[in-house]
Amino acid sequence: MNSLASLATLIADPSRAAMLSHLLSGELASAGELARAAGVGAATASAHLRKLLDAGWLVCEPRGRHRYYRLADAEVAQALQALQLVADRGRAEQAWAGQPALRYARRCYGHLAGRLGVCLASQCLERGWLRAEEPGLLLTEQGLRGLRSLDMDPAPWRPRGLRPRAAAHPCLDWSERRDHLAGPWPRALLQHALAQGWLQARAGERALGLSPLGAARLSAVFGPLP
Repeated sequence: MNSLASLATLIADPSRAAMLSHLLSGELASAGELARAAGVGAATASAHLRKLLDAGWLVCEPRGRHRYYRLADAEVAQALQALQLVADRGRAEQAWAGQPALRYARRCYGHLAGRLGVCLASQCLERGWLRAEEPGLLLTEQGLRGLRSLDMDPAPWRPRGLRPRAAAHPCLDWSERRDHLAGPWPRALLQHALAQGWLQARAGERALGLSPLGAARLSAVFGPLP
C-alpha cells in the first residue's frame, strides 16, 4: 500500500499530471515542451521531470545536445488511461464536450484512438481481419489480404511458430468507453496512415486530422466512417 500511496502522490500534482497526459501520445517531448504543457517554468519542470524519472514513469533519451522524454512503457500508459477512465466515470460527455478534435481521432501511445480508432477496430473484428488467440489478436488470412488494400505489406504480420506474437490487443478507449486497437500492428497502421497523408498531426498535439484523401481511402476499405 505504501508504494500505491507514493504513486498517487506523484501524479496528484497538476503539473506532473499535465506532463504525463501530454506524453500519452507516445511521442518524445523536450523539457521545454513539457514545461509549456504544464504551464510552469523551466526550473520547476526540471524538478517534476526528475521525480517522474526517479519513479520509473518516464525515460530520457539524449539526441545530440538535446534530451527528450517519453513514458517508460505501455504499462505506464495503460495505468494512466485506466486512472483517467475512473476519474471521468459518470461525466465522460462533459469532460470531452470542448475537445471534439481530440475525441474524434488522437494518438494513444503510438496507436489510433478516439471515435475513428474505435470504428476501425470494430470493422476489423466484424470483417474477420482479426481473431482472438493467446496472447492477443492475430491477423487472419482475410486480414492479411486486407492489408494489401491499405498498401501495407502483409509478410511481417503472418503468424509464425507455435506461439506467434500477437499483432494487436484491445485497449479500452478513454473517451468512447469501447475498445480501439493497440499493439505492434496498430502502431504500424498509424505510422502508415500518417506517411500516406490519410491522417495529419501537428507537432506537440495528440489530436489527428482526417484528410479528404484519408476519408476516401479508409471508407473504401472499412465502410462509412464516423
